[in-house]
Amino acid sequence: MRNSARKQLHNRSIISNLRKLEKNFRAAVTAGKKDDAAKLLPGLYSAFDKAVKSRALSRPTANRKKSRLAAVLK
Repeated sequence: MRNSARKQLHNRSIISNLRKLEKNFRAAVTAGKKDDAAKLLPGLYSAFDKAVKSRALSRPTANRKKSRLAAVLK
């Protein structure tokens, strides 16, 4: 397997996991469970930071998404 294909699979799995976590967070917010959503937020931040560390996501994109998720919670 070529390196590019291997890296693409790795990045895709990281981004897929991020989408799943974000979807769970937004579902908790829309359901009115802000306490549960607040507990999910640190894990979501950590996942975004790890995605940046592995270069699956750029730093500005991660910061923008984290900021918008925090704004949703308020």
